[in-house]
Amino acid sequence: MKTTLISGFLILGMSVFAASKTHKVDIQQDSVIEGKTVKAGEYKLSFENGNAVLQMGKESIQVPAHEETIANKVFSDELTYVDNKLEAINIAGTTTKIVFEPAGSAQSGL
Repeated sequence: MKTTLISGFLILGMSVFAASKTHKVDIQQDSVIEGKTVKAGEYKLSFENGNAVLQMGKESIQVPAHEETIANKVFSDELTYVDNKLEAINIAGTTTKIVFEPAGSAQSGL
């Protein structure tokens, strides 16, 4: 019984850690993510409740996104653009890809 209980707490603890994980992402050019303008700079990227949250200083932007698993870990962050629109970020050292989903056309500067 104690083993099961301890295992349950370990699994719960790992889930909470995974959910709160943030990554640093360097966006080297002004970009547009789902109609929202994002200035070049170093951001903290987290994923919560179906949204990617990009934060630089006190400013933050949330956009609808989902996570995908890619076949191999990437050495450094890989940003996928179409025109000047940022569509996805492969996270360095992981097999995680954040894909930005279409949202409304609301403009929000960061």
